[in-house]
Formats: sequence, C-alpha cells, structure tokens
Amino acid sequence: MTNLDIYPNGVPFLKMHGLGNDFVIIDARESESPVNAQIAKVIGDRHFGVGYDQLVVITKSKKADVEVVFWNSDGSLSDACGNASRCVAKLIMDENNIEEITLKTGSGVLVAQKGQNDLISVNMGHPQLDWDVIPLKEKVDLIELPIEGSPGAVGIGNPHCVFVVDDVNSVDLISWGSKIETHELFPKKTNVEFIQIIDQKNIRQRTFERGAGETLACGSGACAVAVVAHLKGLTERNVSVHLDGGELNINWAKDGIWMTGPTTLVFKGVLSPDFLESAK
Repeated sequence: MTNLDIYPNGVPFLKMHGLGNDFVIIDARESESPVNAQIAKVIGDRHFGVGYDQLVVITKSKKADVEVVFWNSDGSLSDACGNASRCVAKLIMDENNIEEITLKTGSGVLVAQKGQNDLISVNMGHPQLDWDVIPLKEKVDLIELPIEGSPGAVGIGNPHCVFVVDDVNSVDLISWGSKIETHELFPKKTNVEFIQIIDQKNIRQRTFERGAGETLACGSGACAVAVVAHLKGLTERNVSVHLDGGELNINWAKDGIWMTGPTTLVFKGVLSPDFLESAK
C-alpha cells in the first residue's frame, strides 16, 4: 500500500502528450511513489479524475539517469511506453540542459536523445521475435498468426498483434481490438494495431492499447508495425508512421528501433488531498 501521509499538500503532476497519446507524470525521485493500482484507476478516469492513456512515475535509479514505471488506466502495469518515455526524456534533458539520457524501464534501459526542432528520439531496443518472449501461448509463425486476417506478432517490451488491412478507417477498432486483446494466443493480453500500407516508406496506423483501449498514438505500437510490415516485405526499415494524433519516424537500425517525434507539456497541477483520500 502507498503512504499518502507524506503528501499533506497533495501530489504535484504534469500532463503531457506525444501526438495525443496523453500521460499524467508524477515525479517521485525525492519521496515515495503515491501510486498503486486503485489510485491509478481513479486518476485515469476522464470524468472523476484527470484522465490519461498511461500514468508515469519517475523515480531514482542506480542503473540509469532515472527509472520510470508505467501504469495503464485500468490499474495494470506496463513494461514499455514509447511516447511516455520520450516525454520523460524531454523533461529530464531540459532540467539538466543535456541532449542525451538513459531511462530504466520494465523492459530494460533505454537511451533517449534530443534532436533538431526539439524532437525527442528514444531507442526502444531490439524487437522480441521469440514466441515465448513476446509472449505467445505456443510456437507459431510470427509473421502470419493463426488468427483471422493473418496478423503478425512482435514484442517491444510488451506484446503487439499487427493486422494489415486495405482501409484502417473502415475497421471497427473497439470491437476487434477488445476481442484480440484477450485472444487465447496471448497469455498476457496484447496491444492491437491495424495498419494500411501507403508505400514502402509510409504506414497508416490505428491502435487499441492493452489496458487503455483506443488511443490517438502508440509509440511501442508504431515500432511494432514497422517491424511487422518490414518482415512481411511491405516496407523499408526506416518509415514514417501516420497515427490519428500525428506522425512518428521509426528507424529499425542495427542498434535497435529508434522512434522520433514531438512532445508537449500541456499543464501542471496538483492532486488534492481530498481526491487522494477518496481514491484509497
């Protein structure tokens, strides 16, 4: 359980987004994290709380510049969140006037860099292409899963199932996404992406995130679709992924998958003591 008594004046937070993929960010480097599953769910409610796609808690780390913990709006944890990682990286780099940092996440230590026009890049590491690491229930062809539509599967610190369709706008995302999220082939559930190939350098994507539902963008999802599309022979390794919230550049390089895009600080706020007490 989290001790909220050490926050008598409430919990400061930031609201940020990367292409509409929005986050509540709490800096707990100097105190105990105030977040548990119940509190994460209440903060995540867009009517009774703040609302977010993921909640991020920043803590100290001995292995990186900072450690980040990702919560989904249903109260579950996630090992990876690419756009949230970029947002945190922007904060820490600006705070220290530097252009490169490391982030410890549940899926490993990530390197992030600041580039031209204040765009933030993060190396999400190498894709997970072993069925038991993604994980799947059994060994199958990862490029054509035994699921209607023959999607591909890949791990980017979290599992992804990627469908190639003729028109992503015609897909009933909520219905299909919720169905595939809990498909028996994925013992830990999965993120679900539907993509439309524009050409060898451009992909259109829509996303249903595990534990969050439909989102305007998904960084790890964009990495996943770039990998699956290339392995299916449909695109190059360096592509632009066009999401509902904007565009990410994904470059599957020799040292890992680099994801580059903008970040935005929306506002700063404080979770009131009364709200936190009611969230227990």
